[in-house]
Amino acid sequence: MRRGVPDCDGRPCTVPAARRACTGRRTMTDGTRSDRPSADSHATPGHAGRTAVVVGGGLAGITAALTLADAGVRVTLLEGRPRLGGLAFSFQRGELTVDNGQHVYLRCCTAYRWFLDRIEGAALAPLQDRLDVPVLDVTRPEGRRLGRLRRDALPVPLHLGRSLATYPHLSLAERAGVGRAALALKGLDLADPSLDTQDFGSWLAAHGQSARAVEALWDLVGVATLNAVAGDASLGLAAMVFKTGLLSDPGAADIGWARVPLGELHDRLARRALDSAGVRTEVRTRVTSVSTNENGTWSVQVPGETHQADAVVLAVPQGETHGLLPPGALDAPEQLLAIGTAPILNVHVVYDRKVLGRPFFAALGTPVQWVFDRTGTSGLREGQYLALSQSAAHDEIDEPVAALRERYLPELQRLLPLARGAEVKDFFVTRERTATFAPAPGVGRLRPGARTKAPGLYLAGAWTATGWPATMESAVRSGVSAADAALSALGRPRPRHLFEFEEAA
Repeated sequence: MRRGVPDCDGRPCTVPAARRACTGRRTMTDGTRSDRPSADSHATPGHAGRTAVVVGGGLAGITAALTLADAGVRVTLLEGRPRLGGLAFSFQRGELTVDNGQHVYLRCCTAYRWFLDRIEGAALAPLQDRLDVPVLDVTRPEGRRLGRLRRDALPVPLHLGRSLATYPHLSLAERAGVGRAALALKGLDLADPSLDTQDFGSWLAAHGQSARAVEALWDLVGVATLNAVAGDASLGLAAMVFKTGLLSDPGAADIGWARVPLGELHDRLARRALDSAGVRTEVRTRVTSVSTNENGTWSVQVPGETHQADAVVLAVPQGETHGLLPPGALDAPEQLLAIGTAPILNVHVVYDRKVLGRPFFAALGTPVQWVFDRTGTSGLREGQYLALSQSAAHDEIDEPVAALRERYLPELQRLLPLARGAEVKDFFVTRERTATFAPAPGVGRLRPGARTKAPGLYLAGAWTATGWPATMESAVRSGVSAADAALSALGRPRPRHLFEFEEAA
């Protein structure tokens, strides 16, 4: 894995941060002059014909920009929001620093781990030493509610054997059935396109999985990673999640999460890495059109000016991408609009005292899915701040805060005895109505690759054809793929650290 600033094909990078101090001027579209340095104002004899504009400052766009810059390409990154990070960001609520939603990753997420290393943030988002997920079943008597999904230091699939054998939320017969289904899942060929036409729920039923087994195990993991229940999820994507996360390597499913606000990672540290790589970053800058020039270069229009580049990476959601695509860039651009979306609801509760003694847990027998302690991360000095992450929240995403408060506070009291006597100091929700693409059967044929039919135009985003569901891992992988394709066309060598990332993958 990368440490420090990488070199470019074994040579020191030729894109120092000092280059941002250049004072070249740009001609505005109305004929006036701009004192801000343009994408072309940094030109040097060794860089002619190697410029790129990345549209979108989420993880995919940041990754693409860093990868291109590491290879010596002069990059401008344009983001419409006032910050970087896409849908993995933070905001202030009084004295609290709030993440819009709880984001976790797994040890098998080699691309996101590479990204954390690249921005020098790995220490701020550590992994568990060993997978350990507390699972509380609110329907069982107190004192018998807790089960755990954890691994031993044994080879696959024995690493989960003891945990499954003692998992109290399934019967003995159900536990044995889960083992048989897991072996059948391990035997699936992820390259088989027919998997994408089937739904995971039907496959589980055909392999003897009871409704309880689906609730207490398969959906416990699948809803959080796929943002869909088993019956609504592509078998291909579900198989990828379970094969990679639970059946590939003993430590693959160890969980990591940020111990600082997401904005510290995906905005502040990412900006610092971009600056150091020589990337020119502009926020509050929304792209209105992308078009080709007669000489084969590209024009990227923003209000008041035009950026010229040899390559463009569109790293924005699929609907926005559809609106920016020039004619002929994809054979069937309407397929982008056929990629559905799925919401995630996050419920935030601040208590006047500590009510949870572990960093997180998952829940059964209740609307509550996963609960995380965000007290230290948020900067809260007194009491405890819990965040409930509610995936596949189609039925709740537009409900009033009062209705959600009435539903979730009693559920937390059922799960956490100490919450019954605690005062609620604050209750609020954050809503991401289009948090991810919907992993429905058939979505695989709709997801485009990084390359388009327009030379010099590339696509990135968690919704593109990475083979992964809509995760931070998928976003980073898409950025690497888009940059790799662009570098090939620009005749630039790939940064050596990309080979390290691929080896880790």
